[in-house]
Amino acid sequence: MDENFELTYKLLFRKYYANLLFYATQIVGEEEAEDVIQDVFVELWRRQDSVKVGEQIQAFLYRAVYTRALNVLKHRDVKSTYEAVMMEIHKKRIEFYQPDSNDVVKRIEDYELRKEISEAINELPDKCKMIFILSYLHDMKNKDIAEAMGISQRTVEAHMYKALKLLRGRLGYLNLMLALFFMGKVSVFIEYVVLLS
Repeated sequence: MDENFELTYKLLFRKYYANLLFYATQIVGEEEAEDVIQDVFVELWRRQDSVKVGEQIQAFLYRAVYTRALNVLKHRDVKSTYEAVMMEIHKKRIEFYQPDSNDVVKRIEDYELRKEISEAINELPDKCKMIFILSYLHDMKNKDIAEAMGISQRTVEAHMYKALKLLRGRLGYLNLMLALFFMGKVSVFIEYVVLLS
C-alpha cells in the first residue's frame, strides 16, 4: 500500500466529503446520498494506481458522484416500473379470483366443467391426446416429446395444433383458455390461439 496515497486519500475525504454529500443529496435524496459518496471513494481507492491526484481531482470526484447518482436513479426507475407492473398483476389476479363477482371462477369450480374438459381431452385421437397430455399435463417441451416418441418436432407441433383446434371447437375459446390456465400454460396456449385465429 502506498502510504502517500493513503494520506492523500484521507485528506481528499475530509476536504470533499461534506460538499459531495450535499451535491449527491440534491440528486438522489438523503437516503441514498451517503451510499453514493462511499461508492465513489471506494472506487477511488481501487483505482489508486490509475488515478492521478492533482488539480483535476475535484472535477473527477464531482463527475464520479454525478455518474453514480444517475445510476441510482436509473435503478430506482427500473425498480419502480417493476413494482408497478407487479402491483398491476396482483390487482388483476385479485379481481379475477374475487369469488362474489366473478362467475368465471364459479364455473371453473363447477365439477361439470372439469368433467367436460376431461372428456374433450379423452376424445382426441390417440397421438394428439398423448402429445397434448405430455405437453400440458407433464410440462414437456416439443423437442423432448419428439425424442421420447421417436417422431420429428414438426410432427409434434402439427399434433398440438390439431389437438388445440379440436378442443377449441369442442369446448369453445373461453373454456379451453381457462382449463389451460389452470394447467399453467396460458402463454403457450395464447400462441396457439393466435395460430388458430
